[in-house]
Amino acid sequence: MRRIRRKVLSHVAADGALRMVDVSAKPTTVRQATASAIITLKPVTLKMLMRGDLPKGEALAAARLAGIAAAKRTSTLIPLCHSMALEWSDVQFETVGKVRLLISCTAKTSAKTGVEMEALVGAAMAALTVYDMAKSADKSIVIGPIQLEHKSGGRSGTFERRTRSARPKTK
Repeated sequence: MRRIRRKVLSHVAADGALRMVDVSAKPTTVRQATASAIITLKPVTLKMLMRGDLPKGEALAAARLAGIAAAKRTSTLIPLCHSMALEWSDVQFETVGKVRLLISCTAKTSAKTGVEMEALVGAAMAALTVYDMAKSADKSIVIGPIQLEHKSGGRSGTFERRTRSARPKTK
């Protein structure tokens, strides 16, 4: 009879209960991650957004602050994330074509665990804030994908996404 080998899951205790991973023995290293979110809007809505002319006001400033604040509070939103003091976070915006907004959130710290979740939460919250600020002008807004673009530091090293779905393909 063949024995089934079970993979050890980092967030599951021997008794099957969920648990927080113990990172106390890991070395502190500089960790950085960037995540992106894409928002697709009507062309007129994107123009209003970039000019700061939406009925609710200057959406990009609100979205930048919401993204940074959310990145700092990730551990209060995702139960098994370690709380950490971010040493830097930023949110940037870039139009892609006539209907897409690319949001990038970067988080950086010196810690024993990565900041991927902080970057992802920051990008997601910035996107949701843009949605909230623009929804009165455009009910057809779509958010997604939200994805990790880059991470560095720690045992697993560097990850770099090869393609960014928001960018137009070049020949």
